[in-house]
Amino acid sequence: MRLLMVYWQVESAGSAQDIRGYSAAARALGHELLFFAQQDTWVRQRYEFDLDRVDALIFVCEWNIYWRSAGDLELVRLLAKVPRRRRVVLDCDGMYADALNIDGDFNHPDAAASAKRVGIFDGLADKIYQPALKPERPNVGAFLFHGYDPAWEQPLTSTEYRVPSTEYRGGKPYGMVYVGNNWFRWQALRRVLSAMEPIRDRVGRSALVGRWWDDRGEQVDPALRRVACQTDPAYLARLGVELLPPVPVEQVIATMGEGVFNPVLIRPLFEHLGLVTCRTFETPAANTIPLFAQRPEYVRAIYGDAALPLVLAEGAAATEQIADVLANPGRYAALVRATRAHLARHHSYTARLKELLEIVAA
Repeated sequence: MRLLMVYWQVESAGSAQDIRGYSAAARALGHELLFFAQQDTWVRQRYEFDLDRVDALIFVCEWNIYWRSAGDLELVRLLAKVPRRRRVVLDCDGMYADALNIDGDFNHPDAAASAKRVGIFDGLADKIYQPALKPERPNVGAFLFHGYDPAWEQPLTSTEYRVPSTEYRGGKPYGMVYVGNNWFRWQALRRVLSAMEPIRDRVGRSALVGRWWDDRGEQVDPALRRVACQTDPAYLARLGVELLPPVPVEQVIATMGEGVFNPVLIRPLFEHLGLVTCRTFETPAANTIPLFAQRPEYVRAIYGDAALPLVLAEGAAATEQIADVLANPGRYAALVRATRAHLARHHSYTARLKELLEIVAA
């Protein structure tokens, strides 16, 4: 089957890693995955405008839809050439829903915006799916979309986990690293930092790698920036947290590996909806100890029972947990290996693609 994915492209954000995973899985299974968007040098995918040869159309939809970059006329031709029964909308950000506000995190500013987005998706396809454990709307199917590739895995060796100091002497350069943009994630990060604060000297250097952790928030509407990019630069400075620019998708997992541990954060809205993201599956593959800031039931459903001791504890217990990770990383590395095995069994791109093909054929 020849699948065409409609998607926007950003080098350091979004689902680019997943697109590559699906492309490799398609080749291995004798299918073909093509890419429909504005051409860019960083994406190593095939761009397709021979619309007569497309068997199915997959819209990978995030909150900012940049389909215009692919060309309006070509998009009209797509809808004309590919029958509605062969089109699938993947709503990655919980936009096909009523207007929700969860602890200040929202999908739509109001009911009118919700109705507009729902109308757009309904106009594209009857098959609407979300990467959620249990979508709220009865006409929305569950398809996790984001996946795990064992080829990402970096060696986990306990000898590498030495508490770093300000003078780098062959251990990891950072105690804590988080790779990702600040988009409604300040509350989750603040919880991690509060747990670190009593043992700040023992953690060593810490870094946030991504956009909008400072107070600038360029290229974001000011009204949205105040809530989506909420941060506290003075607090970060007091803790000595380094703010580093985003890295290309190819460098995400390696950058995670520069820290002894990496928190796995989730937006309040996404946790409420049970959504997964690309970062859900990337962090366990890095040479680091992931600490999950999600609810235990969410972690069990995605990562399996072996990951439960990696759920960030509450209050003072979280401080003790981080201290133990720094002192005994080998013990936690064994849990990471078991978690990786679970992800490889249940969340590979091959398994995801087979499920997507069933959705297209239904």
